[in-house]
Amino acid sequence: MFFARLREQLGSDSFEIADGDCPVDVAALRSLLRERVNAELAESLEDPNVFCAVNQKVVGEDKPLASTDEVAFFPPMTGG
Repeated sequence: MFFARLREQLGSDSFEIADGDCPVDVAALRSLLRERVNAELAESLEDPNVFCAVNQKVVGEDKPLASTDEVAFFPPMTGG
């Protein structure tokens, strides 16, 4: 799932990956996505400030993934 400007860059709020292509961790998922999405979103995914949540919990790049996980990417939030 993608939120805010990432969703706008993709033109959709989600992107599905076949079970057989499930990456081993978040870092591998980012790499796979950069190969499959448009250049604008691929560049945004390289930003270390773009957060990732797995099953609604913010995680690091080394978080292992399962094919049943819900993964979301979102840019840093600002506000007051």
